[in-house]
Amino acid sequence: MAALKYAGLDDTDSEEELPPGWEERTTKDGWVYYANHLEEKTQWEHPKSGKRKRVAGDLPYGWEQETDENGQVYFVDHINKRTTYLDPRLAFTVEDTPVKPTTRQKYDGNSTAMEILQGRDLSGKVVIITGANSGIGFETAKSLALHGAHVILACRNTSRGSDAVQRILMEWHKAKVEAMTLDLASLQSVQHFAEAFKSKNMPLHILICNAAVFGAPWCLTEDGLESTFQVNHLGHFYLVQLLEDVLRQSSPARVVVVSSESHRFTEIKDSSGKLDFSLLSPSKKEYWAMLAYNRSKLCSILFSNELNRRLSPHGVTSNSVHPGNMIYSSLHRNWWVYTLLFTLARPFTKSM
Repeated sequence: MAALKYAGLDDTDSEEELPPGWEERTTKDGWVYYANHLEEKTQWEHPKSGKRKRVAGDLPYGWEQETDENGQVYFVDHINKRTTYLDPRLAFTVEDTPVKPTTRQKYDGNSTAMEILQGRDLSGKVVIITGANSGIGFETAKSLALHGAHVILACRNTSRGSDAVQRILMEWHKAKVEAMTLDLASLQSVQHFAEAFKSKNMPLHILICNAAVFGAPWCLTEDGLESTFQVNHLGHFYLVQLLEDVLRQSSPARVVVVSSESHRFTEIKDSSGKLDFSLLSPSKKEYWAMLAYNRSKLCSILFSNELNRRLSPHGVTSNSVHPGNMIYSSLHRNWWVYTLLFTLARPFTKSM
């Protein structure tokens, strides 16, 4: 009790009652935090009980959650025509008793993007995600946007990109999300995208290289390169080079390269152990779709590792990630056999 008295926390009868100068608030996704106006600081734990809480249930009928220009959540009572920063659900909070994570990992194969971002406020962060109109890219864009980030969907198909933006806005009409045209099969398009983004004079905190093709028939891009190699790796490589200065200026920043475990089942060296450039962009005679995909993902991992080595001293980290085996998305659309395999595996793999 002496410690409580010294801290000024012994003047209330209930451990749930806040001391003078403290205020209870909630985040966008319902987590309760506490503001100390005397010391101008916030914390997740109740100042007396040390407990963490979250609100339970939906907002009452007629209420709507909004965010002000400072990123603080407030609530509108449309029935009584009034606004308040006090969450009406605070009378119905539940104690948060999370399971202590193991020392090996905090999340597992059943974790969702929304769970991992739970309680995080990404307001002020700018994110670019390639191939964000569907699949993993769309789920990533939605999750980041719903947590306050300004998300740019870099998509080859402008119409589908705009549709994806509307789907996110339907979930939260205040989401900061927009679509921009980017065709990784055209180095000129990559350059135009980078120039258009820089003209916005915005920072860039996260660049997610997600777009990819899989099982595509052999064809050359307008730049004379095999399409799988250029779309999956070289286009992203060029994009990062063009935006590197913005990433450095926005540090701390990060690049995330979506790769695949299939990078293990290929090689890009010749019999003497030297890099064989003919394997990266093979002729039609030497082309096999699965090997081309594997090689592009191996290149992406090597690129991510070297990028991290070069840029991490400047506050820009780079990581490559394997999203999961045979996740059912539109990746397999190029051949019915792949569609069949993905369909058969769907009950046993991670869902979108």
